[in-house]
Amino acid sequence: MPVRDFLILFGVCLVWALNVVVSKFAVGPFDLPPVFFAAVRSALVAAVLFPWLRPLPSPLGRTVLVALLLGGASFALLFVGLRTATASSAAIVSLASAPAAVLFAIVLLGETVRWRRTLGIVLALVGIGVVLVGQGALSASLGLAFVAVSALTGALGSVMLKKLDIAPLRLQAWSGLSGALLLLPISLLTESGQITRTLDAGWNFVGVLLFSALVVSVGAHTVYFWLLGRHDVNVVAPLTLMNPLLAVALGALLAGEPLTTELLAGAAIAIAGVLVIVLRPSRRLPKDLLFRGRA
Repeated sequence: MPVRDFLILFGVCLVWALNVVVSKFAVGPFDLPPVFFAAVRSALVAAVLFPWLRPLPSPLGRTVLVALLLGGASFALLFVGLRTATASSAAIVSLASAPAAVLFAIVLLGETVRWRRTLGIVLALVGIGVVLVGQGALSASLGLAFVAVSALTGALGSVMLKKLDIAPLRLQAWSGLSGALLLLPISLLTESGQITRTLDAGWNFVGVLLFSALVVSVGAHTVYFWLLGRHDVNVVAPLTLMNPLLAVALGALLAGEPLTTELLAGAAIAIAGVLVIVLRPSRRLPKDLLFRGRA
């Protein structure tokens, strides 16, 4: 990979990592209701990508389900978790999407896993377990549980995506629309003070919304798929593991999150496990679906 393209991929991973920290600020210090923030974010993505909603995809039902799993549902769970979990620990727990995707592929796609990928799955889960145990506070652990469910949701969507033939921007558009239609009613039923908190956040709300919806979902993912078109996925996919490393660093630099021994050790073990999973051959599951930044 040329130096220019590596720097572009580094920028994509930096944007993905920064998105976790920005989302933490949105539902933490800015006190935005997490499901409402996910709904408005989805609506903005759908509005910007409106032309890609037509013609209707086929099969429509499966497309909507996959779009929800990869987008609105996964993001809402992540944002709920980030209310109490740190951004750096959430980035590591999100790595659960890689071993989960392999396990879902075994059940749904008939994937065969031999000892090396089994070892990778075990290492990834052990590392995530170390991070969970190291949290101490119950509220933080519950927050990371939501993050873990978010990762599982995204992993299931990634495996189901294997059976769909849909362009990335069309998937993003339907992810936005389906997420908005699902999450807005849920927010109205389960949350309160959405307008008041949005007004209180002011330009902070506008900034995090534009960054999360446009820079991350529309911009970074478009560039990522452009890179996949230029380079072998065996080169691009392992390099995306810069993402959690950058998230840990940015969590410490921008949010003042502590770099505990448990966090660093768990991160090292989990990333090593995911790297093994990504590097090993897969008959049925494309490597670009195993792990990448949040859509």
